[in-house]
Amino acid sequence: MTNYYLNGGEVLKDQASLKVLLVSAEVVPFAKSGGLADVAGSLPQALIDKGHDVRIAMPRYQEIRQDMDYVTDFPLKMHWRKETCIVRGSEIDFESNGEAKKVPVYFIDSYHYFDRPGMYCHIDDAERFAFLCKAVLEMLPNLNFCPDVIHCNDWQSGPIAFLLKDQYRSNPFYRNIATLLTIHNLQYQGHYAKETLKVLGIDESYFMPEQFEFYGRFNFMKSGILYSDIINTVSEAYAEEILTPKYGEGLEGVLQNRAEDLYGIVNGIDSQYFNPKFDRMIYKNYGIADIEVKRENKQALQREVGLPVKDVPVLGLIHRLVSQKGLELIEEISEQMMGCDLQFIILGLGDPFYEDMFKNMQAKYPDKVATFIEFNEPLAHKIYAGCDMFLMPSAFEPCGLGQLISLSYGTIPIVRATGGLKDTIIDFDAETKEGNGFMFEKYKAKALLKAIERALEVYHKKPVAWTQLVKSAMKADFSWYKQADKYLQLYHKAVRKTQ
Repeated sequence: MTNYYLNGGEVLKDQASLKVLLVSAEVVPFAKSGGLADVAGSLPQALIDKGHDVRIAMPRYQEIRQDMDYVTDFPLKMHWRKETCIVRGSEIDFESNGEAKKVPVYFIDSYHYFDRPGMYCHIDDAERFAFLCKAVLEMLPNLNFCPDVIHCNDWQSGPIAFLLKDQYRSNPFYRNIATLLTIHNLQYQGHYAKETLKVLGIDESYFMPEQFEFYGRFNFMKSGILYSDIINTVSEAYAEEILTPKYGEGLEGVLQNRAEDLYGIVNGIDSQYFNPKFDRMIYKNYGIADIEVKRENKQALQREVGLPVKDVPVLGLIHRLVSQKGLELIEEISEQMMGCDLQFIILGLGDPFYEDMFKNMQAKYPDKVATFIEFNEPLAHKIYAGCDMFLMPSAFEPCGLGQLISLSYGTIPIVRATGGLKDTIIDFDAETKEGNGFMFEKYKAKALLKAIERALEVYHKKPVAWTQLVKSAMKADFSWYKQADKYLQLYHKAVRKTQ
């Protein structure tokens, strides 16, 4: 029997297999706009591998073309009218130790709400995700599946915790279902008109600052924070940061009131999918034992993106192109960066201002900069494998997956000390040779430039130390199998609160 420890040394013992329903607005490989989808697709695999019954519920967007089976359907009251919910089933296939396994996935299908282009940014998003929350709860008896825990993710599924306690707890089927809310990025909260209460069937007495009202609007995330049995976010540092006005996005007071139930767990990554030994998308596979092959990936990458093939440090950036990612700092030091002996490859989509910024950098420095304004998974893998350094100067970063992926490919992160970046990157010390990246504290362009210059100095002048740094990075273990144990602890905590 294994004992687990979490926050303060509390001992949690192994228990019988848990039944978990993970609810997410996006899940890899079906639909993705950010890191939430990666987490929702990978964590259940690790939990199933540990012997638990874990299933996923998500919307069936128009873009999801996979074949799936009809499971059930039922009418769902949405304020003054009824909408039909169709539940369809598919699965995520994965392999563990040579054994084929599956994650069951339930798709909440509605021609009215989800049969349209795009996942988000529709005028009726409040209704769409209210429908998701209500449908998830209504479908469970139809499936004859009563989970021990419903694991809600971000604002889109936040109201489930309240609905469960307010509208369903009197039904014996639902009485002992616990809830966990994972906050992936507190900046996105789901603020909508007061009328959202009616769609969810919530009494107007709850529209007050102590409950769901937030500056005159209904707040999806706030409802989840108030009523989930346990709350976590995606790194220890971010769990502390969101209790402050600087990072709390106006909800710091609400979170402070739930601080005893708030935890931080750093995200994991799929250690098979993001592994240079097995990655079929990169030019040539390699590992710690044959690290020199990484150079061949670098040369092939330079050729593919149209940069001169030569031995200079290549920096990569793969992000949503938004202000959160610290791109304004790069703009401020762009000329100094281009004055250094380096190349820079950018891949991403986002704010047109930043898209144009990187396009202009390429136009001005065609022999040093290659910009790709697109979503391109194979190219992303090639950048992780072929670059020497990975740039992530975020203003804030709940966890970050880019730095974890880059470590696994031996591509050295250059990051700001915030959120999950602070939890996962150890600043390299040229004297002791300890560390796995380069980190700077202040959100200042000069601080970023200094970190880049430190990395370039080690690369150019201390090749032995650089090789050691690359190998240290590749030894880091951020697999989901390890992080899944921490989620199991939180599930058990949540279950105990309902008993």
